[in-house]
Amino acid sequence: MIRRPVLIAVSTALAVSGLAACSTGSTDSADSGQESTSKADSGAFPVTIEHAFGETKIEEEPKRISVVGVNDADMLLSLGVVPVSIPKVTWGGDEDGTTPWFDEKLEELDADMPAILDQTDAIPVDEVAKQTPDLILATYSGITEEEYKKLSEIAPVVAYPDQPWATAWEDSLDMVGKATGRNELADEVEADTQKLYEDVKKDTPEIQGKTFVWAALSTADLSQIPFYTTEDARPDFLSDLGMKNAPVVEENTKKGEFFAQVSAERASELESDFLFTYAVEDADAETYAKDKLIGQIPAIKAGHMWASTDNVASLAAGTPTPLSVPYAIDEFVPGIVKALEGQ
Repeated sequence: MIRRPVLIAVSTALAVSGLAACSTGSTDSADSGQESTSKADSGAFPVTIEHAFGETKIEEEPKRISVVGVNDADMLLSLGVVPVSIPKVTWGGDEDGTTPWFDEKLEELDADMPAILDQTDAIPVDEVAKQTPDLILATYSGITEEEYKKLSEIAPVVAYPDQPWATAWEDSLDMVGKATGRNELADEVEADTQKLYEDVKKDTPEIQGKTFVWAALSTADLSQIPFYTTEDARPDFLSDLGMKNAPVVEENTKKGEFFAQVSAERASELESDFLFTYAVEDADAETYAKDKLIGQIPAIKAGHMWASTDNVASLAAGTPTPLSVPYAIDEFVPGIVKALEGQ
């Protein structure tokens, strides 16, 4: 469902656009909203939330919430609130267009699957309208002002706070907590998630302070080295684990730009202890290592690259939420440790 501008035509850019998908599930509106398993704070409404397109006032507790943002569905479920519609997940998702952590939480809440809508090319405004939402969430998204205005004709919309595709998970959780009147619970969920990170730090002293580059190499174009900046959620996950963005990442980060790239001729300048990149097949790692330019990236040369074909784990870490972080810790962190050990 992510519809970020594509900066390079690489197969691993699925990691950027990978949450987009085909429609599945009913798009007909239900008679009533999903049941919540938590309660709004006393006096939580009305509430006004500021965002990139102004401010949105929510007069009373929303009962039917449609999601067009990347991680808002997870945020809602973590607060015991079930949305009426969500975007389908194709890259890293299952055949039904959801994720293991979303499904597990939905089952825990004993709730029905929301309608799953197609956001491949654009937000399906008409389909969202069919859900008769009283609130639309887009806290981590790239919606345009035009899309915001169209959606606002359906229901109040909470967009991202500042820059598109640059909302930290903590900020998304805070905004969703305010929008649903569950500020106290949101604080508790954040504290519990942060504790998971702290526990990992204690259990993995070998990765603490290690520098990294989260790249998006492609065998289709070995002339460029694309990577994600500190504006993106992917590096945030590793930073929260106690690692540090490599100097080259810091130097190439510009406000509002989640992505950067340098010519392969500058490979030796990408100094870091660890390099992560997506891969389509296992053989890609050897292709990168043997390339006369890409192979000069210090972490690759030292054998500390992880070219992962595990899209589910990569999605969990790349778009961290209170629901995905436990999965990422179990399935993604071991790959980091192995890479740093030279495996």
